[in-house]
Amino acid sequence: MTRLDELDYLGLPPAKQRLYNIKVFFADLPKKCGSALKKIPSAIGHGFAGIGGFFKDIGHTFADGDVKTKLSFFIMGFGQFFRRQIGRGIIFLIMEAVFIVFMAMFGFGYLADMRNLGTVAVEKTLNDYGLEVTVYKDNSLKILLYGVLTIFFVVGFLWTWYLNIKQNYTAQKLIEEGIRPKAFKDDLKSLGDEQYYKTLLAVPLLGITVFTVIPIFFMILVAFTNYDYAHLPPESLFSWVGFENFQTILTTDISGSGKFAYTFREILIWTLIWALVATFSNYFLGMFVAICINRKGIKFKKVFRTILVMTIAVPQFVSLLLVSKMFANEGIVNSILLKLGAITENIGWMTTPTMAKIMVLVINLWVGIPYLMLITTGVLMNIPADLYESAKIDGASGIKQFTKITLPYMLFVTGPYLLTSFTANINNFNVIYLLTAGAPKTMEYDGGAGKTDLLITWLYTLTITNNDYKMAAVIGILVFLVIAVISLVVYNVSPAMKNEEDFQ
Repeated sequence: MTRLDELDYLGLPPAKQRLYNIKVFFADLPKKCGSALKKIPSAIGHGFAGIGGFFKDIGHTFADGDVKTKLSFFIMGFGQFFRRQIGRGIIFLIMEAVFIVFMAMFGFGYLADMRNLGTVAVEKTLNDYGLEVTVYKDNSLKILLYGVLTIFFVVGFLWTWYLNIKQNYTAQKLIEEGIRPKAFKDDLKSLGDEQYYKTLLAVPLLGITVFTVIPIFFMILVAFTNYDYAHLPPESLFSWVGFENFQTILTTDISGSGKFAYTFREILIWTLIWALVATFSNYFLGMFVAICINRKGIKFKKVFRTILVMTIAVPQFVSLLLVSKMFANEGIVNSILLKLGAITENIGWMTTPTMAKIMVLVINLWVGIPYLMLITTGVLMNIPADLYESAKIDGASGIKQFTKITLPYMLFVTGPYLLTSFTANINNFNVIYLLTAGAPKTMEYDGGAGKTDLLITWLYTLTITNNDYKMAAVIGILVFLVIAVISLVVYNVSPAMKNEEDFQ
């Protein structure tokens, strides 16, 4: 596109300046994406530099610290006790005591067992009456889970230990300058005043760690084991297998047939096609419906909006299950068409691979268009009217106004929504599972996969039906990496982050 110099840009009306900024953003988008990817190695380097600086800071603290500070490296809270910070000292000392007791009684044992995830699963013995009794010994799943929890507990303790020595060093410097360090009551008052944000964020941060970070870490470790139907605790143990599972899903399987890798490739392609078509078809058709309803001269606008909103009010799983029954081989749709003579035999709406894929895409439109209609209606009402007036004066057609004004403005404002919608459709379990459950099944695919399965529904089959947890974990990691990279790159170049001042 032709770039304007600064004087020409400043001479534009505010509305046209905003439109120009939108066009520049999308013209520069490929270049910005490439630039963001090039910064990844530099970010990794800065991360390692930060780790080095962390250890350097600890060494500096120990070298410059007095006796109280140095002893706090070994006995947490020691310095606080002698600097009249009794409350802090008690808390740090209790934390160290809890850590020592936990590691002595449980932690070290689980960390040691994580090397091989157990040695004996069950042991059969005879009781006093000569009957065989099964005694369960090691449980690989518990060892791995409690080992992960121990690792996080150790990390949390190390952070607390670092906080302890930094507070000691800070108090030492304040006393050297003749300033009295804060007392425990001052800390409590601070948590309800200038540091109230820490009080509010403590519970959400703990929840994210327990319910998101730890499960992700656990899933990553499962991907490096042989945890499947043949190695199910507590009857049997599973063990570490390194990158064998990744080799199976990305190249060939153990037997060399490559069927699992073929299945993964085909389902990944269908998942990406589904996500792209489902996202942009809903987006553009929802926008089209909103434009039609908002046109001047259209009557009963509120009625049309109410009808569309009512489809949202009905629980999605009810609608999808009903539609799946309607389009079954013996469903009402085939029955009506047979009676009308339109067909001579039942149509396999959900049993023919190509037809089933088309049907889930079409039915998804019915589910998704009302949401997009509501979202785009609000945005359309905020597009400056003088842009359209200027375009009409210049002789622009309706299509030209849409492509040059409406669409760029919509993409600029709803860019983050498009990204989140795309990632949500990659993991859209409900539509596929409730309509087809991945059917039709085929012998071409491994792991019980079907022609309409997405990666997320195949993952469900691998875990719930096949008990193949190791391959499900690998798929989960790969999906997470794809979504994370796309999200980070797009959000960092998104105008919602870089050009929000254009809408102030």
